[in-house]
Amino acid sequence: MANYSTRVYENMVEMLSSAENPTPMVRVEKAIGFKHAKVYAKLEWYNPFGAVKDRVAANMLRDAQEKGLLSEGQKLVEPTSGNTGLGLAMMSNVFGYSLYTPLSNQIPPEKRAMLRFFGAHVEELEDTLCPAPWAPEGAIARAMELAERPDFHMLNQYKNVSNIEAHERTTGPEIWRQTEGKVTHFVAGLGTCGTITGNGRFLKSKNPDVQIIAAHPKPGHNIPGVRSLVQLEQTDLFKPEEYDAIVEVDDDEAFQLCKKLNREDSIIAGPSAAMALCAALKVVEDEPGVVVVVIFPDNAFKYVSSLEGYFPDIRAQRGPGQDGAPDPKAEQMKALIENARNPHTTLEVADLKTELNSDHAPLVVDVRSPEVYGKQHIRGALNLPTSELSGGAGLPEDRSAPIVTVCNRGNMSLTGMLVLNSLGYTNVRSLNGGTFGWADEGGEVDGSET
Repeated sequence: MANYSTRVYENMVEMLSSAENPTPMVRVEKAIGFKHAKVYAKLEWYNPFGAVKDRVAANMLRDAQEKGLLSEGQKLVEPTSGNTGLGLAMMSNVFGYSLYTPLSNQIPPEKRAMLRFFGAHVEELEDTLCPAPWAPEGAIARAMELAERPDFHMLNQYKNVSNIEAHERTTGPEIWRQTEGKVTHFVAGLGTCGTITGNGRFLKSKNPDVQIIAAHPKPGHNIPGVRSLVQLEQTDLFKPEEYDAIVEVDDDEAFQLCKKLNREDSIIAGPSAAMALCAALKVVEDEPGVVVVVIFPDNAFKYVSSLEGYFPDIRAQRGPGQDGAPDPKAEQMKALIENARNPHTTLEVADLKTELNSDHAPLVVDVRSPEVYGKQHIRGALNLPTSELSGGAGLPEDRSAPIVTVCNRGNMSLTGMLVLNSLGYTNVRSLNGGTFGWADEGGEVDGSET
């Protein structure tokens, strides 16, 4: 049996957190500058497999085992943005199960590699940062397809109430005990929404005045592991009526605070943790007696590639022959594309909606492959992959005509814009957020998955 006082365990599963064996909380001070309110980060990477989702994976498995749903050598399938899969993979190793994880190829490569290293069968798909119902070859759709087979079982973190119950059983009681019942605000990012809903229910059962604050990113975001509001339609565990505030945070706010947390408070937090803390700072007053607990889901080491992309100055140099060593020409092209991302050469979804309803509506050119375009595209968009732009089929003869290039998220479309510039088109802009951002904000779309 586990001995929590000496921290001696018979196996890794015994290390799972509980009120008697909680993950630590540490006060955040320098990065936020509060003088009166106490803000605590609950460091969930102290779970045995490195994230808050260990709690969910363990509780879903426990529930399925107690219901007799899992047999010896069971094949499990779960769509994941990484952390649930990592926890399930390692616990499957303990129990003798095997795990299949369809996931987005936009998830940080660190997580995709480690899932494979942990023994999961990983299928990478073109998808949004988190699985979404409209995404090409969506991870959730693929998981459901496998789950229909008799030899597979899908725990389904997006619908399984055991996700919520994991936090009612463990995280909530830990927080109540660690704050001696003095917690006034609880804050978490929105993903499957089990964390915010489960903790909210437990803490409000102890004190209805505890404020439950939910944090979410903007459409077209680059923060791994969390969901914009429209993406939340995929989860049954999103219960907005149970939250006291729902706060939007943009990428720059989250990544900049992430850097401050690491450099000023020495808390090795990832960007989704910083996003949740940003939300807290937007709504919590710096007053005596305020005790805020913010879930920090996992640490920064899982997001090296994301942080390198956002802060190019930290990128590690790769020597000749090293895996991932930069190609000078490729780096120059990457810099050229990123330099093209500015207010003069891009536009937002709201701007495009306005312009499409004007007398001088631009031609929308979707530069993705026909297969991806066919899954979902902006209504009326011309499909002309980047490789075919030089042919000019369907493009206006007037080189000053307004054109907007579009892709999934607003990255490939920058290349398309530069190609059109090289052909002499002088009024071309790229859509920030791309097709996914357009769909997130209610824009009209066509395709086989709409």
